[in-house]
Amino acid sequence: MGNYYSSNPRFYVGIDCIIFGFSNGELNLLLLKRNFEPAKGEWSLMGGFVQADENTDDAAKRILNELTGLNNVYMEQVGAFGNVNRDPGERVISIAYYALINADKYDRELVQRHNAHWVNINKLPPLIFDHTHMVEQARKLMKQKASSEPIGFNLLPNLFTLSKLQSLYEAIYGETLDKRNFRKRIANMEYIEKTDKIDKTSSKRGAALYRFNPKVYQEEQKFKL
Repeated sequence: MGNYYSSNPRFYVGIDCIIFGFSNGELNLLLLKRNFEPAKGEWSLMGGFVQADENTDDAAKRILNELTGLNNVYMEQVGAFGNVNRDPGERVISIAYYALINADKYDRELVQRHNAHWVNINKLPPLIFDHTHMVEQARKLMKQKASSEPIGFNLLPNLFTLSKLQSLYEAIYGETLDKRNFRKRIANMEYIEKTDKIDKTSSKRGAALYRFNPKVYQEEQKFKL
């Protein structure tokens, strides 16, 4: 058994985190300006290596926490990226994850310390290695998931207006949605609850604030089964 393992090469297993945030009606990506080689000074996703005592999910959670200070964040594995020459430093097989975070609740000091910046998803600079491909795959997966599950609420504050909710989904899908049809659909979702609070930041009259109720959503899913 020992000969079987020792006769084969060993590789590094990397983790790359594709971190999405939403603010001012825009979907943004958290990118690093690398301060080490290879590709020093270029734009990169947040990454690291799986340690001997970690599974890949735990490594992804650790790396995300090291950059943002956040725990219990929505994350999903995108896939493995293993082209032989993808990393000029060493042979590295990377497993990518995408994460959805509330752009108001991360640790800004940690982000600054890592030389990270929010960049509009539609205005991304060239990224190192195969990171652009990772982002494309993550966005495709996120669009598919957002069409069937309420994952978008991970990008919003606890209270939000329907206009903000619509602008979020327009940013995710990359297209304009009909306001009337969108609100009809929302009205049929009992897990999106209207509160007695009003947001007056955009007008004197204000707009009603809503919230996502995960318990109601889970109950609805049980009923469907």
